[in-house]
Amino acid sequence: MSEDVFVAHRGLLFTVAYEMLGSVADAEDVVQETWLRWAGLPGAERDGVREPRAYLVRIVTRLSLNRLRTLARRREEYVGEWLPEPVATGPDVAEDVELAENVSIAVLAVLETLLPTERAVFVLREVFDVPYDEIAEALDKSPVAVRQIAARARKHVAARRPRMPVGRAEQRRVVERFLAALTTGDVPGLLEVLAPDVVVVGDGGGLAPTIPKPVRGAAKLVPVMARFPELAPGARAFAVDLNGGAGARLDPGGEFDTAVSFVVEDGRITRIFAIRNPHKLARLGEVAQLRR
Repeated sequence: MSEDVFVAHRGLLFTVAYEMLGSVADAEDVVQETWLRWAGLPGAERDGVREPRAYLVRIVTRLSLNRLRTLARRREEYVGEWLPEPVATGPDVAEDVELAENVSIAVLAVLETLLPTERAVFVLREVFDVPYDEIAEALDKSPVAVRQIAARARKHVAARRPRMPVGRAEQRRVVERFLAALTTGDVPGLLEVLAPDVVVVGDGGGLAPTIPKPVRGAAKLVPVMARFPELAPGARAFAVDLNGGAGARLDPGGEFDTAVSFVVEDGRITRIFAIRNPHKLARLGEVAQLRR
């Protein structure tokens, strides 16, 4: 029975941990530790838990916070820009518009700029609609303090997240236009699909070559992108579902080496996240079970 209860909530627990940490491996570790704590409860005590969902979310939140503080030190030593680990998602995630937006690489990157407690409060309240008193219990804070943290985090994220979420179908159309122009070296096509102030961020983690810092402006980027057919002859580039939205996979030389996430606004791409760190690509063959 205890295992059935845990399995019923496992997708939710993984999603909370992933939103908190931006790392699949770390989220899986936290979920596993949550299971060990749940399974380790004496039977009578476990049976006495009236709200298993709230209890398990409380455990996974506390464990994620502990892991997040450790990761913060590790990420200070990261080579180049650090981006969240992408996950392959199915249509069920895309259909939940609010979830899809909040698990996007763009929003997860914004969450990285929050303090750990702010991130926890934002994720639990804004994404999973956890009551303030339950969040307060999970974080050992008063409900009043949690409300203040939530307001601060909400304002911070709102100022930095994409202005206008668009539907999956429109995202896919724009991404496919971009990929068609990229693979043929079509300069006018690239200029048409990219916003003039588009930003590209690359993450190679010191293990794969990429741009060392973000580059802004289609005028700078298009001449380089137009050389893609020359630099990667025979490369494949096709649209895939990443983090609840339309992304892309690049396979130069027949090998998967880049996952790309996009922000689409007003029919144009305003931001591109190119993730090349091989450690962050290892699990993309499996669809993540993200749940609310």
